[in-house]
Amino acid sequence: MARKAAKKVDAFRAKNWYQVFAPAEFNRVNIGETLADEPEKMIGRVMESTLGDITGDWAKQNTKMLFRIEEVGGNSAYTSFIGHEMTKDYMRSLVKRRTTKIDANLVVTTKDGYKLRLKPLVFTVKRARTSQIESIRKVMVEVVENRSKELTFNELVSDVVNGKIAADIYKATKNIYPLRRVEVAKSEVVFRPAVAAAAPSAAPAPSEQPASSPPAPPAPSQ
Repeated sequence: MARKAAKKVDAFRAKNWYQVFAPAEFNRVNIGETLADEPEKMIGRVMESTLGDITGDWAKQNTKMLFRIEEVGGNSAYTSFIGHEMTKDYMRSLVKRRTTKIDANLVVTTKDGYKLRLKPLVFTVKRARTSQIESIRKVMVEVVENRSKELTFNELVSDVVNGKIAADIYKATKNIYPLRRVEVAKSEVVFRPAVAAAAPSAAPAPSEQPASSPPAPPAPSQ
């Protein structure tokens, strides 16, 4: 038993802590740390944070952000954005009696060739009729598809998690039937162009990089 315990202690001591950073589009904010005995074992590991922690706006704590570790340099791990999701408690708080929830599930393509699965939601003030539900869903899908075509991946992700897409949906559908709330409840990156998948994320320019920012990720091997 003593030998087994000693082996476990030695295995733990052999591991190192790595600081994990959000991608450049989120200003390389530190989103936590993770433990590994070899850097290669962290590649593909999924890390979770909240939009509130990333931006410092505590009103956005109900938005979970998911990142995947893509590169490791020194004691720093660098990630890419893979999706977001509104917390279950927040979503439950939006459901009210005698109202209607209208949702959609669609895959969109950005201007630079990324594909994302988006799940927008609309909550009405009172119970809507079938014809109104169908009209709102149709317009909602059109808004999301059209805006996605106009935006790059980084622009679309920013507009989704910061509520801009939800605001566009609200403006386009509010005259069909009174709305109480609009959200994009979930996003998921389902395809990355080959060039984007192979290239490392660029570090912020020195003039824009805060003193606490991590070093730039290593260049890819030739």
